[in-house]
Amino acid sequence: MKELITSLRGDKVIWAFVALLALFSFMPVFSASSNLAYMRNGSGNALTYLVKHGAQVFIVFFIIYKVHKVPYQYFRTISRFLLPVVWVLLIYTLLKGTVIDGANASRWIQIPFIGITFQTSTLASIVLYVFVARYLSKTRDTPITFKNSLWELWTPVFITLLLIFPANLSTAALIFVMVMMLVFIGKYPLKYIGIILGMGIIGLAFFILVVKAFPDAFPNRVDTWMNRIDNFTSDKPDEDVYQIEKAKIAIASGGFEGLGPGKSVQKNFLPQSSSDFIYAIIVEEYGLVGGLAVLFLYLLLLLRFVVASHKANTLFGKLVVVGLGFPIIFQAMTNMAVAVELLPVTGQTLPLISSGGSSIWMTCIALGIILSVTKKEEEIALETAEKQKREDVLKRLIDKQLEEDELEVIEDYSIQDVGHPMKAILNKR
Repeated sequence: MKELITSLRGDKVIWAFVALLALFSFMPVFSASSNLAYMRNGSGNALTYLVKHGAQVFIVFFIIYKVHKVPYQYFRTISRFLLPVVWVLLIYTLLKGTVIDGANASRWIQIPFIGITFQTSTLASIVLYVFVARYLSKTRDTPITFKNSLWELWTPVFITLLLIFPANLSTAALIFVMVMMLVFIGKYPLKYIGIILGMGIIGLAFFILVVKAFPDAFPNRVDTWMNRIDNFTSDKPDEDVYQIEKAKIAIASGGFEGLGPGKSVQKNFLPQSSSDFIYAIIVEEYGLVGGLAVLFLYLLLLLRFVVASHKANTLFGKLVVVGLGFPIIFQAMTNMAVAVELLPVTGQTLPLISSGGSSIWMTCIALGIILSVTKKEEEIALETAEKQKREDVLKRLIDKQLEEDELEVIEDYSIQDVGHPMKAILNKR
């Protein structure tokens, strides 16, 4: 275990926060899964779900470890060639979206032969963020014209969003907001950002009008999110209203200290207690203290992303950290806001804590890329420190003030590592 930990590279604080959130997830997931175990097996034994979650956490860290070993510059080219593949997957998802537990889930596809469901929009978001970061870093030193950027940047962005939007409004909205934030940080001209925002609003309004006029021409996921917005602004009874009410009861029951681990009552009534509404279960069992602690951890992780972005020595590295790190925190805030009815139901999970499959895998790919960026900066810092140490030793060699152990070190340097007049001194030795 010690050797494994020492082999980890990159920002150790990010590693620590990710590990802390993943380890904490075992308790609320195990508790909330008893509802699923009761409904499906009739026994209420959630041990199977705990083992499944444990295997998932193991896979999560394996993904992060493997991805963070890849030099992050490689993802510049990968994003460019992977984007058309993502479009094909999104089209297939719209046409062949699967059904999960009897509910429509047109945002998912099922991988043949192994039976695993996969949410293609999560992969699309990662590829798109890296693609946008690549474009902004590529055009840093050249004047940006709206015509060129409309074709090279915004056309791929809008194609991706249009393929996600009908089946998953919340994810499409999240991606659009994050892309706008990314281009703002990347110093894309503000007047062009204003034009794109206007185009986005007009496009959304036009799409809603078309949906209202031809409701049978679109997937019923469109009706779902339209109803969610209507329900959020009205008092008529609905399944989403039922979920929100149970979540509010759970939060109110938690009080300051909570009912205790595993003692949640509302987990037996919340349909998505281990995923979309797991934050309500956390507050019920661990109280206001536990809820604020989880919120604080995500804010600390956000702060660390800011630090990592600031330390990156390339614009592409800075934008990759922002583009992949901030959406994780934004998704967490969205999930918590839904639980307290600040936002309509979106279907966004709590990153690194909620039970799930492909969504958390994509989150960990994003974290792996971020750690790859911080690993590169760590390697540069080590190389700089080694170079400085070498220069100090050689300088003292000139002054003939070296100790015996330092002479052994200097003899290990190759002649090519030192310049004149160091070569002459070493040759005499």
